[in-house]
Amino acid sequence: MRWLRPSSEAEMVALFLRTELPSDRWRDDLRAMLARADLPDRLVTGPDLGGDAENHARLRLLTEHRGYGTRTDYFEGFPYDVCWQWMAITPAELCAVRYIEYDYWNDLSGGTRLAVDAAARIRAGVTPFGVPNDRVLGMARAVANGAQFPPLILATTGLVGDGLVVLEGHVRLTAFMLARDRLPPELEVLVGSSPTMARWDCW
Repeated sequence: MRWLRPSSEAEMVALFLRTELPSDRWRDDLRAMLARADLPDRLVTGPDLGGDAENHARLRLLTEHRGYGTRTDYFEGFPYDVCWQWMAITPAELCAVRYIEYDYWNDLSGGTRLAVDAAARIRAGVTPFGVPNDRVLGMARAVANGAQFPPLILATTGLVGDGLVVLEGHVRLTAFMLARDRLPPELEVLVGSSPTMARWDCW
């Protein structure tokens, strides 16, 4: 990977919410949370990272949505001392990025937690828990046709040999592996690093 520039927790929170808002799985819940707090969609779709009030509002939103601020739910055990940086990653390096520790992703990848293995199993017709692969296959076709998608958010301990785990963007990573030969030489990713990252429940 190649270092590009520093980032921040506020930028990670904004990106996480922006990528989940259009999702079929999360859209309704997030919009309901915005409505209850009387917050505009623009808080997520067009974030102003220079505004403390906006950043705090997004932090509260991600905490209600996924347990970020309280380190519960998806973020159980997630460290507080994370350094966020923008990096450039090659398709070959993406092949070594692991899914989170979760039954569906474990099954889809055949136990390796690697999207490159999941891609081969998807082509073979594997559908864990009866979940169809239509969405990721459609996204892979879009990637092959040059469509642009939001950057992945990855996590690492920063220690040699520990590698990278997807924090946000499992479907996108899988689509990238399905269309690996059509990817650019490098992709921008947001990477959070902490020596205690392995305490995160999903690690």
